Amino acid sequence: MRKLLDKLSAALPPGTLAVAGGTVILGAASYVHLGVAGHSLSADDMANVSVLWTIVMSIGIGVFFPVEQELTRIVAARAVLGHGAAPVLRRATVLTAALLGTTLLVLGLGAGPISDALFHGDRALVAALGGAFTGMAVCYLTRGVLAGLGRFGAYGTQLGLDGGLRIVLAFGCSVAGLHSALAFSLVLAVAPVVAMLATLPPLLRGLRPGPQIAWRELCGGLGLLILSTLLSQVVVNAAVVSTKLLAPSDSALIAALLNALVLARVPLFVFGSLQASLLSGLSAAIAAGDRAAFTAMLRRIGVVVGALGVLGGIPATILGPWLIGVLFGAQPVLGCLDFFLLSAGTVAYMFAMVLGQALMVFKRHNLQLLCWAVGTAVLIGVTFTPGEVATRVILAYLAGSVVTVLGMLTALRLSFPGATTKTPAGSGHTDTPSPLGAGAVGE
Repeated sequence: MRKLLDKLSAALPPGTLAVAGGTVILGAASYVHLGVAGHSLSADDMANVSVLWTIVMSIGIGVFFPVEQELTRIVAARAVLGHGAAPVLRRATVLTAALLGTTLLVLGLGAGPISDALFHGDRALVAALGGAFTGMAVCYLTRGVLAGLGRFGAYGTQLGLDGGLRIVLAFGCSVAGLHSALAFSLVLAVAPVVAMLATLPPLLRGLRPGPQIAWRELCGGLGLLILSTLLSQVVVNAAVVSTKLLAPSDSALIAALLNALVLARVPLFVFGSLQASLLSGLSAAIAAGDRAAFTAMLRRIGVVVGALGVLGGIPATILGPWLIGVLFGAQPVLGCLDFFLLSAGTVAYMFAMVLGQALMVFKRHNLQLLCWAVGTAVLIGVTFTPGEVATRVILAYLAGSVVTVLGMLTALRLSFPGATTKTPAGSGHTDTPSPLGAGAVGE
């Protein structure tokens, strides 16, 4: 067993285990938060929380997670060259503030229509949505720099504090008898801000002066990456919002679908512990010119993702319908086949995330966007085919994810043909073909 664990650790990018603990707590917090809310709120209030949670985890991640990804890539590459990250953080803070301000302005101007369409006219939930976006903005800004600097201990601590606070606050709402959708929604606003403030000192200690970063370098691929991430979040979260729009009165199905998605996406929460260290490791390998390390890391992560999908998908398929009733108080409206399709969609989605990061490191943001756009188009097409609403939205998730993976594999093979992966001098190995191809570094 010890040898197996050692091999697994060696297959993971540096820093993964440091982040894993915090990711586990944050992932568990999603289950606890939604579970306590499901047992404390009425069906209509829980449907409102479900929709708000889905929007936060789709649009919020879509807008602000790209900031973390770009900062991780840029700071990790600068660290290899010995350049400090202080100028990067300063300009990234201005950029993040602009993104957040624009998002809050849109919410403010559209508060009435948004509340009527999604929250049964409750404008307070629109304000809570804005608070949750603010929490995401400050967290992803700081996490990007921490990951780029390799300070995964502080990164994991922020994740763990965020998750721990969500658990404490959710139980606090229940114990205090706050049967309010607003109270449970504000948990998503308070916890991340407190976690960010608690881990700000180690971030500031790690900053060093360095060459100024050009706005073009910081923002050049960010617009495309935001669009890509938004579309990826549409693919992974569309089922709940689509059901809200197609069957607005079916609160039981809306809540059950969210619960089922959270359960089927357990491997995705675990995969989250790989993303920051994976992107940092891939970026550092390319900055150092070590394409062999890049390719080997990508292949190992592919094996790990496949194993996560199997380990998470089998129990979700067999026990899912029973578990969402016990854990979240969901009504029995979904079956084992639904959970199997959701789990398969999750595996495909994780592979798409890995391949997307490979494209991003090579600055092929345009190809990443194209693949997610095609996947989203397929998702929309399947969603609006005739048939039962639950079946349509679940199949749409699977189809959109699979098409995106196939598109990214094609993009990688066609964009970088005929490359070779160099082995270290004196290793006794000859050059071997690389699936990534040549000509991307430095473009």
